[in-house]
Amino acid sequence: MTRRDAARNWQHIVDTGRAFLDEDRPLRLNEVAREASIGVATVYRHFPTPETLLEVLARPGLEKLVAKAETALREEDEWAAFAGFLAAGIDAQLADPAIQPVYAAATHELPETTELVDRLNALTAELLAWVRAAGRIRPGVEHVDVIRLMCGVVFAATVHARPTERPTLTRRYLDVVLEGLASHDASRRRDQN
Repeated sequence: MTRRDAARNWQHIVDTGRAFLDEDRPLRLNEVAREASIGVATVYRHFPTPETLLEVLARPGLEKLVAKAETALREEDEWAAFAGFLAAGIDAQLADPAIQPVYAAATHELPETTELVDRLNALTAELLAWVRAAGRIRPGVEHVDVIRLMCGVVFAATVHARPTERPTLTRRYLDVVLEGLASHDASRRRDQN
């Protein structure tokens, strides 16, 4: 097999895996191989586990979130930057079902996935520290709280809701969460100025 054939097979496996996720089907490598009309051994050579394939599928979305966080840290208003990043994270989870399980996994198959998740965690913590230093978030809110709340918003908006309703519901629930996270002392100080 030529290098070009191997690259073509790899891409076809990735595209087939993406179709499985988009159709809310379990990512089983034998089924991916059958649907892609590629030998099972070839699929396992490229992706030894379903998690490996899932991580490859999640990578572009995670990279976009890292870029969004980096951009947010250059904005002028810390609260708008923080809220905008959280909204982007929710949108990413709605758009790509690979992101949440890969981000939430305790360990990763690929070192580049670990690097991306670590970078995203560091940037999220930096955004949180920025709003905390400005007195814009209630005391005691930790990085893990923010992550869990964002996952909760997505879960709440997807349970018993049609896909067309989900973007509106996530925005509504995010607004509620942000109102709860905001330091009301900081709001009063801004109103008095």
